[in-house]
This record gives sequence, structure tokens and C-alpha cells, in this order.
Amino acid sequence: MSDDAAKLFDLTGRIACVTGASSGLGRRTADTLCRAGARVVGVARRADQLEEWQSGVAGDAAIVPFDLARRDELPELARSVAGKFGAPDILVNAAGINTREHADDVTPQAWNFTLDLNLAAPFFLSQAFVPAMKEKQWGRIVNFASLQTTRAFSGGVSYGASKAAIGQLTRSMAESWSQFGINVNAIGPGFFRTELTAAVFDDPERARRNAAQTCIGRNGEADDIDGPMLFLCSDASRYVTGQVLMVDGGFTAK
Repeated sequence: MSDDAAKLFDLTGRIACVTGASSGLGRRTADTLCRAGARVVGVARRADQLEEWQSGVAGDAAIVPFDLARRDELPELARSVAGKFGAPDILVNAAGINTREHADDVTPQAWNFTLDLNLAAPFFLSQAFVPAMKEKQWGRIVNFASLQTTRAFSGGVSYGASKAAIGQLTRSMAESWSQFGINVNAIGPGFFRTELTAAVFDDPERARRNAAQTCIGRNGEADDIDGPMLFLCSDASRYVTGQVLMVDGGFTAK
């Protein structure tokens, strides 16, 4: 790779905040951004897992334990994050929950919890960080979409509704803020083995069927997310905004 090409993906000097950094693809993202040179603040509810991540990551990292479903306290979270390395240039909204309830069993409490964590937190946390990004005339916001952004799965009413809304939220945020140098995109993972998808991979036949539905013929591996995420967080995506990039092996292409 030429020096000019490498610079497109270099995050040296950038400050990033990654929610859901304690496990799964959020943790993988936090690792990837650190390796690319960013100073990363990891946010998640479980302090012990955040501490484990921080102690093992290569690069400048800080943590803020916080329950992102507490919508009214998100401004306080934003101040705590900015107090670590400064206001973030990059925000990756990876935290999420899937209660996997049938439509007949969804309660108002479970609905509100899912929508607060999966939809409200990405927007209001982004809103809190946008003023500083506007001052710098540079920012990257990456939301987490899903196969259920466009597909209906069994037991996915509240989760699917939140992820379908993420697609439109991403476009609306891009329309509002990209004129200030803030690109907003979403990444849509297929089936990756994470804590959130444990039930899927615990059933080998179900995992095999999911793999067979992709164009590539396999489920995702952790490092499959690295390149797409780094692209969306760096100068390499400077003319890309308002898009949902599906990283699903072609699952949604079939």
C-alpha cells in the first residue's frame, strides 16, 4: 500500500468513542480503532469487562461504565467521555439488545428498553457530540444496523423495529450534519459469533442454514468487520454518507 493510501485509513490523532465496547463487535471495533492510532473511550454497562478490554488493548484507551438505556443521563455520559481525551471525532454506536420475544409476548417495558438502547441512545449521544465535530469540520458517526433492518425474523418485533429505524435515522442524521464535515453511516453485520447471537451458534444446524443463505457460503468471522469499520471511520470514506453498508457475506443479496 502506498503512503498516500495508508494515510486514508490512519486514525492517529483522532479520538473515538465506542459504545458496547465490553464484548462482541463493539469490542472488536474498539480494538481496531486503537490499532489504527485512535485514542478510544470504551462505554458499556459491565465495568469488569470494560476493565478487561482496557488492560489488554494495544494503544491509548479509557473506559466509562454506563447503562446507555438511561436516556436522561446521556448528556452526563457525553461529558464523562469528553473528559478522557477530549471531544470525540468518531462515535461508533455498537451497544444493543435483542430480547427475541414473539409479537404476542412483547411488553411495553421490553419495547421501551429495546428502543431506548438501540435507537434513542445512538441519536442523543450523537447529538451531544456533534457541536464539537462541527467546530472541527470533521466527524464520523457509525451506527449499527442489522439483517433485520430489511428482513423480518421470528422473535424480532421490537429489535427489528429498532434496526429498521436505524436505517432511516442514519440517512436523516447524514442529511442534517454532513454539510459540516460529519459523515454518518451504518454498518449491518450478518451472522457473527457474539454474545448477542449465542443462541444462533449454539444450534449447529441453524448456523449451517444461515451460512448457506449467504453468497460467500459462511458466517462472519470477527476480523471481517475490521476493514469496513475502519473505512467508515476514516478519511477513506470522505464522500460516503447516509449509507448502510451490509457486512453479511451477501445474505441480503439473495
